Amino acid sequence: MKKTFLSCLAALFMLFAGMTRAQADEYLRVGMEAAYAPFNWTQDTSRNGAVQIEGTKQYANGYDVQTAKKIAKALGKKPLIVKTKWEGLVPALTSGKIDMIIAGMSPTEERKKQIAFSDSYYTSEPVLVVRKDGKYAKAESLDDFSGAKVTSQQGVYLYNLISQIPDVSQETAMGDFSQMRQALASNVIDAYVSERPEAISSIKANKDFKMVSLKKGFKVSSSDVAIAIGMRKGDPRLEQVNAALAQFPLKEQIALMDKIIPLQPSHDNSSQGKTKSSFFGQVSKILKSNWKALLRGTGVTLLISIIGTIAGLLIGLLIGVYRTAPKASNLILAWLQKLFGWLLNVYIEVFRGTPMIVQAMVIYYGTAQAFGVSLDRTLAAIFIVSINTGAYMSEIVRGGIFAVDRGQFEAATALGFTHGQTMRKIVLPQVIRNILPATGNEFVINIKDTSVLNVISVVELYFSGNTVATQTYQYFQTFFIIAVIYFILTFTVTRILRLIERKMDQDNYTQIEGETH
Repeated sequence: MKKTFLSCLAALFMLFAGMTRAQADEYLRVGMEAAYAPFNWTQDTSRNGAVQIEGTKQYANGYDVQTAKKIAKALGKKPLIVKTKWEGLVPALTSGKIDMIIAGMSPTEERKKQIAFSDSYYTSEPVLVVRKDGKYAKAESLDDFSGAKVTSQQGVYLYNLISQIPDVSQETAMGDFSQMRQALASNVIDAYVSERPEAISSIKANKDFKMVSLKKGFKVSSSDVAIAIGMRKGDPRLEQVNAALAQFPLKEQIALMDKIIPLQPSHDNSSQGKTKSSFFGQVSKILKSNWKALLRGTGVTLLISIIGTIAGLLIGLLIGVYRTAPKASNLILAWLQKLFGWLLNVYIEVFRGTPMIVQAMVIYYGTAQAFGVSLDRTLAAIFIVSINTGAYMSEIVRGGIFAVDRGQFEAATALGFTHGQTMRKIVLPQVIRNILPATGNEFVINIKDTSVLNVISVVELYFSGNTVATQTYQYFQTFFIIAVIYFILTFTVTRILRLIERKMDQDNYTQIEGETH
């Protein structure tokens, strides 16, 4: 039984988490969102010169990708795209997870304090995207947007430009442009500030949108509108990169962008077609076209949550047994026991008192930056979920141990059992039964909480779904599918655990000739 279970886990790991480790001497690892068309996007094939995304069977393309290919060729390397959330790009670079950032990033003064930048490889123009039927569709100046609800992406210069609009209602910054498009389509916001190429992509994908290029527009600095390649400070390849960009003049940049925009994956937005398909028809089409990516994401979610819950349970059991051990008679051993117990308390309080999303950022990027330890994304995710679950399970186990009648401990001591024997043979079997409902609850929580691991770009279910949403521009339909998958997973796990509980609750006593055995 144990061998079968371990074999299944190994198969899941090989099937869904087969992360290939790119060697730095062979590949140029380029970080980008792969969700900011036409600068970068995700697609399912290598058509039109796309480059494979590390650890997946998907590809990235766009203006940034084609630029990355030019730079990689100049450096004598093969390009490899490392799909990374926007807020994780700089930590990924400084921690050595990627070699460069080519993601439509502006070389602002704040960023220059952390990383170095190449010469510009594109100059953009800030514009606003509005609904075609909205009150701001005919705006010609910033004054016309007075009172409008406007937002942009978190951590980019575009968001800071909003304050130039008089009496504007500056909404909370959003994580990426896909969220902004959904907010605009739902009338949550009146407009969002973008760059001209992205705005063109949005209005091509959704005929209800309109790009507003103002006659009296935003005041911007040259460093804001310039787009450059981010590199680690002191990287000796900076001169080579600038030399390669010198062979990429403005005329070629404009020509490449004009060529890239029509190559974006076709977006079958229902508002575009002559016949509007039903909601479930759109859902069915998304499933038919993207079931492999969603299946892979579901597999990674299951892999991480299963191993993380089991490992966390083992951690909790070990800590529970240790914390109930009798005090050592030797003074030095007693002191060490107390010190280790204090360290365990720190571990439990820290991991119960901080969000998993923060733990993921600190462990994945922090260990690489501080200690030079480069963890595989999937292995890092399993480790994060395991130690997080272990902190919670240790308290659950402690409560389960205290629930066992004290008389059983005394009886075991009277029979000459050691503490280890008492735990192993008498207490823990009862504890496992007592904590099974709480363990199942942790498992369900872990299935849902793996979604926060998208911050370190683990290709789990939410990450896969978000990728599909940015490709199709059908956000509500895509996340409806994701919600249903999560519900099926948690509902199935809950039912299985209830069956196990009922099986463990069965009475094995039998009556034979009037005697109880």
